[in-house]
Amino acid sequence: MNSSIDPLILGEAADWLVQLQSGVATEADHHAIQLWRDRSPQHAQAWQRAEALLGDLRAVPGNVASDTFQRLNDSKRIGRRQALHRLGLFLLAGPAVWIASRELPWQQWSADQRTAIGEQRNLTLPDGTQLLINTGSALNIAFNAQERRIKLLEGEVLISTAKDPSRAFMVETRHGTARALGTRFSVRVGEQLSHVAVSEGAVEMLPLHARQGLILKAGEQSAFGLDRTAAAEPLDAAALTWEHGMLVARNMRLSDLLAELGRYRPGVLRCHERVAGLSVSGAFPLTDTDASLRLLQDTLPIRISSLTRYWVAIEPA
Repeated sequence: MNSSIDPLILGEAADWLVQLQSGVATEADHHAIQLWRDRSPQHAQAWQRAEALLGDLRAVPGNVASDTFQRLNDSKRIGRRQALHRLGLFLLAGPAVWIASRELPWQQWSADQRTAIGEQRNLTLPDGTQLLINTGSALNIAFNAQERRIKLLEGEVLISTAKDPSRAFMVETRHGTARALGTRFSVRVGEQLSHVAVSEGAVEMLPLHARQGLILKAGEQSAFGLDRTAAAEPLDAAALTWEHGMLVARNMRLSDLLAELGRYRPGVLRCHERVAGLSVSGAFPLTDTDASLRLLQDTLPIRISSLTRYWVAIEPA
């Protein structure tokens, strides 16, 4: 979709969208919107963006979509035109992409252990193995006399294994298996790769469709896909700071940092392409992502625009 749509047209689209969601839209309004949309290709594209934004708002928790449009209709605190201007800014940034992991498939919903967005949970297994399950994660546990196995369906887990020479500790992901050799390590599953970081002991990574794996030693990290492993790298000390509720950035792209913060807060967190490449260094609390966003706004040439807490955009100042 062409991104160079006249902001005035996007503003009109925002106005029509609010009218359509007001609850009092008439047949004449619907007809007028159709005529407006058919004026030009830009008008049609603007309306497609409006519909995409509406779809994303309906995906966020509770009655956020209806409450938002109600406030836009009768806002006295900031004024309706200013509210419409904010909505137009979201349309100007282009259609949002709702992260699929926010709406987990049935395997994740039926998992033995699940954490909500922003939640972390400690779990002790019968042999004394300690698990710290990170935000937005789901896993199944197979624990019996023959095996100690976790199937990580989504998200991330930090594991401190208890010693048991007769039963290896296995973490299975969609890409293969990580086998602990008496250790403390984390596994994070993504769409294309599963990431492993080892702070104690050693872990063998074995891709699902590979004959040979890779052993990571303490102080190393790597990743594996279905048929390959990446080379081992020195462990980034910041990789496990989430255990203590912090995100540590060293010359990190703003867009990447926001993607990480987005794992810990419900809703949509977007980044304008003009500021996506800004370099960020610092420590940011994961338990209060609003405070982290304010810190970014105080130290970078950006501003935060929001319709609700569940719909936030980072834009050039």
